[in-house]
Amino acid sequence: MTEQVTESRGSDSEGGRRPEDGAGRSVMIAFGQTLKTLRIRAGMEREELAKLLGYSVSTIASFEQGRRIPSPETIDRADEVLGAGGLLRLWKEQVERAQYPGFFQGMAGLEKEAVELLSYNLPVLNGLLQTEKYMRALLTMRRPALDEEIIEQRVTARLARQNIFDRRPTPLLSFVLDESILHRPYGGRNVLREQLEHLLLIGQKRSVEIQVMPLESEESAGVDGPFTVITRKDGKKFVYTEVQGVSSLQTEAEQGVQAAARYWDHPITGSPSTRVDEAH
Repeated sequence: MTEQVTESRGSDSEGGRRPEDGAGRSVMIAFGQTLKTLRIRAGMEREELAKLLGYSVSTIASFEQGRRIPSPETIDRADEVLGAGGLLRLWKEQVERAQYPGFFQGMAGLEKEAVELLSYNLPVLNGLLQTEKYMRALLTMRRPALDEEIIEQRVTARLARQNIFDRRPTPLLSFVLDESILHRPYGGRNVLREQLEHLLLIGQKRSVEIQVMPLESEESAGVDGPFTVITRKDGKKFVYTEVQGVSSLQTEAEQGVQAAARYWDHPITGSPSTRVDEAH
């Protein structure tokens, strides 16, 4: 089975992120109604809840109207002060997904369940490896241009995904980078230099493997484009691809096995760290 969705746009601002698309908006409206119902049931005015949560009254209203996304910590605190008994915490996963573009929400959820992630990268780095400046450079190049609020939201969401490196138990994370990525100065030479230094540090983690596909290589598993293979604890594999704002999440077992085989069956020579140092 293959699920396909197209990128959609949203906005962001201070006092909470906005849902990225229509589906995210529907989730936030339902969450907001639940929050308001629980507040009224507790006999609490918005002003009181705002004071307890450390927000303005207008922000609490935005949460209840589904116009802004509260942080996981805010949801936990609201559940506690309203005596919700876990009803609000049940929304945390869906609320978190609402911050991502619709085309990436399924993948964002799978990353949290991964015991193994294999990513074949070209022409840019996987978001898990990107520095904040590199992210901004890529997002700024999007056409049609993204609003500054959208860029900020996507940077925040992408940085949050990098918690996967500190998760316990730590999943196996393997990345193949086309060597051209190491020379492409997205955002300028200083941004590239910082990104290469970041790759060297990430590559030192015991759970992370970074390999570089040399430019002189006559074969490449990424000839049809970049792809990522996610394996869950139950052994099921998923294949994620994305191009020009359109994504595909393949769930058939055969597709997962074949993609993993393509990933591992590629001729890579030379030291990855040496190639990164040379590019640096």
